[in-house]
Amino acid sequence: MKSSRRNFLRGTGVLLGLPWLESIPSFGAESTKKNEAPRRLAVCFTGNGVNPYHWGASMGANGMELQKSLSPLEPLKNKVTVFKGLWNPTTVQGPGGHYPKMNILSGLKVKQTTTDIEVGITMDQVIAAHTGKETPVPSMVLGTERPGYSVDAGFTSIYSAYISWSNPTTPAPKEIYPQQAFDQLFDDGSQRKRDKSILDLVNDDAGALRTRLSHRDKQKLDEYLSSVRELEQRIERAEKFSKAETNGQGWQPSVKQVTMKRPGPGIPAVAEDHLRLMFDIMVLGFQMDRTRVVTFMMNNDLSGMHFAGLPGITSGIHELSHHAGDEQRLSKYQQVNEYQVKLWAEALTKMANTNEGERSLLDNSMVMLTSSLFDGNAHDSTQLPVVLAGLGGGTIKGGKYLDYSKQENRKLCRLHMALMDRMGVHMGHFGDADSAISDLA
Repeated sequence: MKSSRRNFLRGTGVLLGLPWLESIPSFGAESTKKNEAPRRLAVCFTGNGVNPYHWGASMGANGMELQKSLSPLEPLKNKVTVFKGLWNPTTVQGPGGHYPKMNILSGLKVKQTTTDIEVGITMDQVIAAHTGKETPVPSMVLGTERPGYSVDAGFTSIYSAYISWSNPTTPAPKEIYPQQAFDQLFDDGSQRKRDKSILDLVNDDAGALRTRLSHRDKQKLDEYLSSVRELEQRIERAEKFSKAETNGQGWQPSVKQVTMKRPGPGIPAVAEDHLRLMFDIMVLGFQMDRTRVVTFMMNNDLSGMHFAGLPGITSGIHELSHHAGDEQRLSKYQQVNEYQVKLWAEALTKMANTNEGERSLLDNSMVMLTSSLFDGNAHDSTQLPVVLAGLGGGTIKGGKYLDYSKQENRKLCRLHMALMDRMGVHMGHFGDADSAISDLA
């Protein structure tokens, strides 16, 4: 069959719907104890920083006191740890406002280039490589917005759309369509058959198409082909798990059937609906033990997302973050910050209400909320907003405010190493750090 761009795009439309899917590397893993619920890890990211005047916590006579932006977490604060002062030192020097800061999960320097890209493998994908054989889907990488393609200060805007990287030069493609994310976790087998039947066609047409593309379009195509290769791995793994027999012994998920309706096609028109759907898919994936690692970009950095349901909000998040001290704009930015935390807290509450025997799903998990900037207006990354929910299977004591701002070694990768340890991944060095923080318990 003669290759053509039309044939190739027809193939992509049938197969994936868009060229950004989940990344699933899979290697050896340590098993959990047979009678103990497994630990899960999720990283939730919001771009464009936070309002620094109302973010954080303090310790008072009655324990941790949350500032206004984190007030939706009040019912859960005994399961929450708030950090101050953690950062990635590699983000401070050099040009670029947003893009050099998009190493939130690797700690390594973002490569200044308009041709090739490099950030470093991220901690979520390192964990997925070790825990992945225990679940049908080693990791889910979710989002709500497509990548953009432009250049600023010698950096490509691709950086703004990814926090998860499956290897140093390849972002883990994220799924932004709720229906496709749902199918990746809960497909009954029919979708796998449709996907598998067209993979060869896509790969054949891609080779012919690549010779006629610009450099930037080749980047897009390479990103897409990475998705295809990872989809092949997902199909093989899903088929393996669908054939596997269980003897019913040991720990079993408390939720055994899908409890939400399959989302409709396309992207929800309302941002709040989109976010809630993705959070529900994340929680259900954990409840049913379909995956134990999730990375969710609630919005891209430099995001134009706006919450139409909030009174008076007509601008996107990035625009609001550059309030320049204007009280009215700052108030709207604060309103958005607080609402994003509210949506996050809703998902955490569902996890807290899921009984897994001795502990809840949230007690058995570690769910981080963070951004690549602290003060979005100033592009300040000298400290980062970091909140951790969950008790890591009883290894973390919640209700704590940990201030590292006056410590010399306050690298964010030290927290990553502590979370990796709790997920069974023990490394003497990760990113720019060579020791884990030790005061979570």
